[in-house]
This record gives sequence, C-alpha cells and structure tokens, in this order.
Amino acid sequence: MPVLSRLIPSPVVVDIRPGALDGLADVLADQRISPSGRFAVATSGGSGARLRERIAPVLPGATWYEVGGGDLDDAIRLADEMKPGRYDAVVGLGGGKVIDCAKYAAARIGLPVVAVATNLSHDGICSPVSILDNDAGRGSYGVPTPIALLVDLAVVREAPIRFVRSGIGDALSNISAVADWELAHRVKGERIDGLAAAMARQAGESVLRHPGGCGDDGFLTVLAEALVLSGIAMSIAGHTRPSSGACHEIGHALDLLYPKRAASHGEQVGLAAAFATHLRGDHEGARQLAGVLRRHGLPVVARDIGFGDEEFVRAVRLAPETRPGRYTVLEHLELSPKGIEEAYAEYVAAVTS
Repeated sequence: MPVLSRLIPSPVVVDIRPGALDGLADVLADQRISPSGRFAVATSGGSGARLRERIAPVLPGATWYEVGGGDLDDAIRLADEMKPGRYDAVVGLGGGKVIDCAKYAAARIGLPVVAVATNLSHDGICSPVSILDNDAGRGSYGVPTPIALLVDLAVVREAPIRFVRSGIGDALSNISAVADWELAHRVKGERIDGLAAAMARQAGESVLRHPGGCGDDGFLTVLAEALVLSGIAMSIAGHTRPSSGACHEIGHALDLLYPKRAASHGEQVGLAAAFATHLRGDHEGARQLAGVLRRHGLPVVARDIGFGDEEFVRAVRLAPETRPGRYTVLEHLELSPKGIEEAYAEYVAAVTS
C-alpha cells in the first residue's frame, strides 16, 4: 500500500531561549537562508534600533531599513525599497507590527523571512498572515510562514509586560476558536483538519494550565511555543480557522467601532473567548478562562478595558459581519440585541461573583 503523507510548512529553525539573539548570525549563515550573505533587516526606531547597535557588528552583510507605523502603506514602501537590493532573505527584527510588515514585504518581492521577535504579543510571529492597518481599517493578508524564528527571552522580559499579556490572551483564544470550528463541522459540515485543530488547542491548553507567571522563563517559553504552534496550525489548515472564531470576530468589531479606544489584540480576543465559551454553554470553561486571564492581569469584562456594557453588546452584534461566511457560536445562536445583552449580563455575573 502507498505511504500517504503531507508536507507541513514550518520554520527550519526555531530558537526560543535567553540569548537566542546571539545566534542570529549563525542562523543567517545557513545556506538554505542566505547563500550570498546579503540580507535586509527591517526594524523599528525603538527597541529595534537599540538591538541594531548590539548585533550590527556581527552582521556585515546586512542592509538596515526602518519600518514606519506598521500599516499597509509602510509594508509596500518597505518592499519597494528592498527590491533593488538582490537580497537572499529579509529579517524582521521587532514586535508584531515590524514582523507583519517584514512578512508582507518579503512575500511581495519573493524572499523568505526570518522573524526575530522582541515581544510575544500575538501569534503573528510564526503565522502565514500579516495583519496591517489600511484605509478601510485593518486587513489580513496571506504570506508565507517565516523560514526561521528566534525569540530571545532576555529581550522579551525587557519589553513592557502588556505585550506578554496580549500574547497570553491570543494563545488562550485558540481554545474557543477550535470549539467554534468543531461547531461548524457538526452543524454545517465544514471540513476540519484534525492536526491543525489539535495543535491550536494544545497551544491554548498549555498556556491555560501552566502555573507560572509573566516573568518566569519557563512560562515565557511555553507561551512562545504556543504562539509558534498557532502559526503552524494556520499554515497546515490553509486559513486562520484554528486560531480565529467568535473571539476574533468580536475583537475585529471592537477595532472597527472604536479604533481610538481599542485595547491590545490579545486583551480583546481573550475576553471575547471567555464570553464565547459562555455562549456555547460551557460555563465552567468560561470561568476557567476568565480566572487565568485575571491571574495574568488581563481583562475579564468589557469595563476592564474601558467599554460600557452597551458598547460591548454593539460589538457582538457587528461581529459576524467582520468575517462573512465564517460560522461560529454567534452565527449559530443568532441572538437578538436583547438576547446578547442578557447573555453578557449572565456572563459578567458568572465571572465576577
């Protein structure tokens, strides 16, 4: 009988540890990444600039580019600037916006990207998606998965703790996203990829059940690994379904309705994941998610991030419109405005009592 298998798009190098940044030159010397030793490095003017001073002496073949605000125009401009350089690869050195810009720009000019994450704010560090602001708000753009990923935990600890908290919320939301995917499979017959679902769910569960905190290397390692697994799960599935359900629909709705007031991506989707879990009738699971969010200093109810109950209800009403065709608990229940208001009041009572 034939042996059936499939190739899984994933990085050739994943290095998560204190001091990982010191190995960047060796990673780039890998003939699969940079045969000529010529590569472009995209970074920010903040933490990236400080790291440039540290590592530039050991990267003689690098040409450095500063990323602006991290929107679609910045990513296109970056690609245009890099295109004449005839590089082997692009290095994205920085936080989520820098890496998303680098991934998009590299895809636009046909180069592999090496992600060097300076914080753990979301699963974009290893995902096949770039989230970039555009004239219509915020868009998701398909890109290749990074060919290599480095996370220096010593650098991560120097970043504001809100970035780690955001990553926690994003990882935990996988649990709700996979539950929504399974719901769509049962009700609508949507095809579910078992491997992608397993990887995404276990990524969320590993963060949910780890006893450590934001300053603990053991916990940060698990969080970084969870974000990597989330990205690979999306690559396996060929879409964002393993990590994006009602939780992300609500998060995107908050971005659209209140662009000047929106909290971090992870804060929004973590809270929304706990609420969506409550909507699915898993009240114990919702309380567990809310408890872990609270333990790590993340919001549990809308007022924790400056939104009134009516504003949050309005976002839940809009949420299905942000991902047309995606079936989640929101589309399944089709709650009226009054029904959403009552369900949210029940959720608040359950997680704050």
